[in-house]
Amino acid sequence: MQQQITPNSAVRLAVAGCGHWGKNLVRNFDSLGALHGLCDVDANRLASLGQAYPTARRYSRYEELLADPELQAVVIATPAEHHMKMAIAALEADKDVFVEKPLALTAADGRQMTEAARRTGRLLMVGHLLLYHPAVRAIQRIVDSGELGRLEYIYSNRLSMGKIRQEENALWSFAPHDVSVILMLTGGAMPVQATATGGAYLQPNIADVTLSTLLFDRGARAHIFVSWLHPYKEQRLVVIGSRRMLVFEDSRATDKLLVYDKEITWKDGAFEAAQPKATPVAIEADEPLRAECAHFIECVATRRPPMTPGEDGVRVLEILEACQRSLQMNGEPVQVATASRILTL
Repeated sequence: MQQQITPNSAVRLAVAGCGHWGKNLVRNFDSLGALHGLCDVDANRLASLGQAYPTARRYSRYEELLADPELQAVVIATPAEHHMKMAIAALEADKDVFVEKPLALTAADGRQMTEAARRTGRLLMVGHLLLYHPAVRAIQRIVDSGELGRLEYIYSNRLSMGKIRQEENALWSFAPHDVSVILMLTGGAMPVQATATGGAYLQPNIADVTLSTLLFDRGARAHIFVSWLHPYKEQRLVVIGSRRMLVFEDSRATDKLLVYDKEITWKDGAFEAAQPKATPVAIEADEPLRAECAHFIECVATRRPPMTPGEDGVRVLEILEACQRSLQMNGEPVQVATASRILTL
């Protein structure tokens, strides 16, 4: 996806939830000429942002925002437990909606949100930020070209000594990014089974570390390792194909994306593997969040469906729920119950 990024004064939107991540959305939507309003329950935060963005209207109550007839869209960056009610209220107020990940806390809630979008004819987009990263867009092109061959194994590590949450575990905080990328690489194919193990060391029943494994039809597998109790930061995606291999390491300063040869031969009754040769892949310099925000603005202006619609958010939630159930059962395999399978039961 080559994203055209230009300011757009025709689209008028407001950001609801201007905290740790919301302020980044505010900055980007303002630079793109679409920021019309700010909404936050913290009066001091709202006043401070109001000084930084003096042309934006301030709403201390969400109901005031929804009642503004000049607003075309709402960006929701509040804690996930509020996403469903806030998104449905905005859709029913005839606003397009961008919701940060995860779309909701349950797949059932996510389905209510997508149904509300269909019923009202409004757009619902989920903030799966990594899909707007130029390196991930390059990976998609490489996979789609067939250069790697048949996908065999994908693994993703998202590790740091990071912000420790109390309202959600590391799986729900970190893994939505990786699940969304894995679904993109598999062409949207859902796994048939999930297993997950982990440990809660700082707070009871809130896992700080989890390892999830997804089994796809025809034997392809993926694993997702996430932790906020790690001595160094690592964001690494490895894709193993039948012909070649690929590594994306976002924490590297240079050569973030490398394609490796895969030369394995059978000789004298044994396998011989040559040392893989790495070829760097040039990637664009786009800021992923700015590209994501620009895409939402374009969708609102043109009425084209977003690249990450609400339905994608539901599929991610279905996988996270299966992983969470397995985690609670100490790694017992769990079938991934997608909406299509549920309807046929």
